Amino acid sequence: MPKVKPHRTSPSLDMTPMVDLAFLLVTFFMLTTKFAPEEAVVVDTPSSTSEIRLPESHVLTVAIDKDKRIFFGVGDDEIKDELLKQVGAKYGVSFTPAQTQAFRGAGASFGTPIEKLPALLSLDPEQRKLVKQDGIPADSLNNQLIEWVVTARSLSQKQFNTAPYIAIKGDGQADVPTVKKVIKLMQEKNINRFNLITDLETKPVAGK
Repeated sequence: MPKVKPHRTSPSLDMTPMVDLAFLLVTFFMLTTKFAPEEAVVVDTPSSTSEIRLPESHVLTVAIDKDKRIFFGVGDDEIKDELLKQVGAKYGVSFTPAQTQAFRGAGASFGTPIEKLPALLSLDPEQRKLVKQDGIPADSLNNQLIEWVVTARSLSQKQFNTAPYIAIKGDGQADVPTVKKVIKLMQEKNINRFNLITDLETKPVAGK
């Protein structure tokens, strides 16, 4: 009696759930991703083998470029309005609601004297990128930098019940006395905990 061969059919796989899942993941990442704001100045930091990384929030950044210009950045948008208001009042500079809104979304850092800040914030974002900022004054007669740092630090601590991280980001070709001056200014205000930002470098292999 001949063998009865069962009819073989090609297996099928329904890809619809997988496609739906892929689109859900893409949508999730599009809605939740926060892009890093564009820096006002490019700082090429020196390399080191440190593996300590700064958190993504509650960070105040002081950047020094190769031209000795000083920039300041605030990572948390929640304190920017009050920060601008308080520091502006200290120097008799007022800001319109539109300028305040622009400051909140101006990017990671800025580097201009506060008396020039309203004019800078009145420009549209593309025009702002073309402006070469002078740097924030940080001398004994006009120490605007420390006002920004101290005020932002106080507001951040009040808002989040924790002291913010303070990061000093110096260009590899930055003027060493300028970096030392920034550190000294902070220490004079009893700010003794801060991080020096570097690029991560591969650790040397033992015996080589």
